[in-house]
Amino acid sequence: MSITLYALDGCPYCEKVHDALEERGVDYETEWVGALHSERDEVKRVSGQRAVPVLVDHDRGVTMGESENILQYVEKTLAA
Repeated sequence: MSITLYALDGCPYCEKVHDALEERGVDYETEWVGALHSERDEVKRVSGQRAVPVLVDHDRGVTMGESENILQYVEKTLAA
């Protein structure tokens, strides 16, 4: 499984997603992004937005933002 989480250190929404992935034993890599939106070119490239968190499931071809959507995806798809 190949999962990437784009996150900002200290972001409470990113921490929720991180915790959910950890609790369910999902293997993933974290790409830490800069605090300034202007420093988030990689996030923009993969998701079309500069906000985080963004989760990329490379195996399923899924890219999504919004922590609540990601949490639902983790619960329904990745925790299986």
